[in-house]
Amino acid sequence: MLLALAACSKPPKGNLEGASIGGDFALVDETGRPVTSASFDGRWRLMYFGYTFCPDVCPVDTANLANGLKQFEAKDPARAARVQPLFVTVDPARDTPEVLAEYTRTFHPRLVGLTGTPEEVDAALKTFRIYARRAEGGSDDGYLVDHTAVVYLFDPQGAPVQFIAGPEARPEAVAAMLEAHVR
Repeated sequence: MLLALAACSKPPKGNLEGASIGGDFALVDETGRPVTSASFDGRWRLMYFGYTFCPDVCPVDTANLANGLKQFEAKDPARAARVQPLFVTVDPARDTPEVLAEYTRTFHPRLVGLTGTPEEVDAALKTFRIYARRAEGGSDDGYLVDHTAVVYLFDPQGAPVQFIAGPEARPEAVAAMLEAHVR
């Protein structure tokens, strides 16, 4: 009887439960196809906001996200198949669909890059509470972008569940977050 009760228990609450983060967005995927938040309905969304020209933090964070998902896939392929990893650019001027496609395939075969017009990306950043601003200095094509570095997990209805940020966003932590919440 105790075993049956444990199997019916709810998953643990995430640190974003009830937060007003996320919602509708309209962007373009790495094939140039328009996508909206509804395009991912029914799938868990593992999201990172960054840019492909980033020299340090973004590639490390994206690798951690991808490797955490790979760990989860190795442990539970059926549940992992319900997770859609997404990389949303904070630099639409340089991150074209073609650039994103090349970048994402380096990390995970199912990682999808999203971009759009500066206005569309700005709207998505606002919706997901992501700070991003072009850093002072640099040339027209050789600049840095300061931005929030966080891995978000959203449920199949698009509700925020949990986030991991900074040095805590290691592959093992991403895998543990997915293990705890993805049903």
